[in-house]
Amino acid sequence: MRALLGDDYAAFAATLDAPAFRGVYINTLKCSKEKFLSLFPYPLTPTPFSSYGFYIDPAVEGLGRLPLHHAGAFYAQEPSAMSAAAALAVRKGDKVLDLCAAPGGKTTALAAALDGTGLLWSNEYVKKRAFTLLSNIERIGARNVVVSNTGAQTLAAQLPAFFDKILVDAPCSGEGMLRREKAVYEDWNENNILLCAERQKEILTQAAKLLRPGGEMVYSTCTFNQTENEDVAQWFLEHHPDFSLLPIAEDFGSPGFGMPDARRIFPRDGGEGHFVVKFKKAGEAPLVKFKDFTGTAAPEDFFTFYQSVFEGKPYGKPTMIGGKIYLLPADLPATEHCSILRAGVLAGEMQGKRFSPAHALFSAAREPDIRNGIDLAANDERLQRFLHGEEIDIGSEAPQKGYYAVSVKGIPLGFGKVSGAKMKNHYPKGLRNLTL
Repeated sequence: MRALLGDDYAAFAATLDAPAFRGVYINTLKCSKEKFLSLFPYPLTPTPFSSYGFYIDPAVEGLGRLPLHHAGAFYAQEPSAMSAAAALAVRKGDKVLDLCAAPGGKTTALAAALDGTGLLWSNEYVKKRAFTLLSNIERIGARNVVVSNTGAQTLAAQLPAFFDKILVDAPCSGEGMLRREKAVYEDWNENNILLCAERQKEILTQAAKLLRPGGEMVYSTCTFNQTENEDVAQWFLEHHPDFSLLPIAEDFGSPGFGMPDARRIFPRDGGEGHFVVKFKKAGEAPLVKFKDFTGTAAPEDFFTFYQSVFEGKPYGKPTMIGGKIYLLPADLPATEHCSILRAGVLAGEMQGKRFSPAHALFSAAREPDIRNGIDLAANDERLQRFLHGEEIDIGSEAPQKGYYAVSVKGIPLGFGKVSGAKMKNHYPKGLRNLTL
């Protein structure tokens, strides 16, 4: 770091023992920024990395227990990590790939930018992390997302030139986490940096095949060394002459070393550490038509259930696959060997002729979608007991028996089944607060 920073090293070293920055990213799929700021119980300060990102006091504990977190209204994220998705500048209708997506913070921002339009494909190579990604996508209520657990080479073979925008937040040596995780010091070695750089080059090579001509791609890491940052970006440009650098419009951090169009973030810039660079692929989008995924239409019993609980028509394409019903994204391409964990929203499953709803169907709902619902204040003790997995008293708030969405101030977070003045809890056991 002394060699990298020169005269700026002393200022960097002075930050090493300070508390790490912490932040929250507002998920506008579930809640407007104005509404979130009126409901969130702790003071927040804007970050320079995203208009939806805020600093929170590092001493605050228990964010994951908050009803707003259960409802997917925010994602707890290190502030500088918000910069990569912001730099990609996704527009509604784009087909977007988050190639190294777990645990899901950047996917949250990309899904919010799409706002239910286009398609977001979130991939994670490590299976355990892929299931964590899936859980977070369900929590934030994203509808038009595919979650896969496969290699970049496999995706490139299946979906060449399919995506308008690609984010490659690559696995790296993690030097930007040294203030949060002291193990970074213990695990650091120069050989690991070289191994990471080779892996990053291969991932970018495959990502280049997945991007359509005229498309844009962001490469980012949470490390400081040039080997994994500017050197990898320069290698990519030399080996892919159809790509060029794009300046990053957002004003955060400082220019890259010898690469002024890239951006670097150090603790002095208000984040733990990130490198972000943006590429554009030459040419125009070819007229390539990918075969749409087809499946068995959902049975009438599903639509009868849906209309009894929700307003309007189901979003997506209600499709039955192996006894389960999914609300599939409209632009879902047919693929093979991609190890898809989930496409769209799991609505539930047929048990004989009876439809049994899934938690994800309610988590993906928006306030105007709800016909049968119980809306509770964040400080309502019934909400705390619901998140603990208990049966709760409803009284006259649910005039008829059946399934009801449960919301916190209009933001759906789960569901239960009402009979009489009681609601049987259907909040998933793995998501519940362990203590009241």
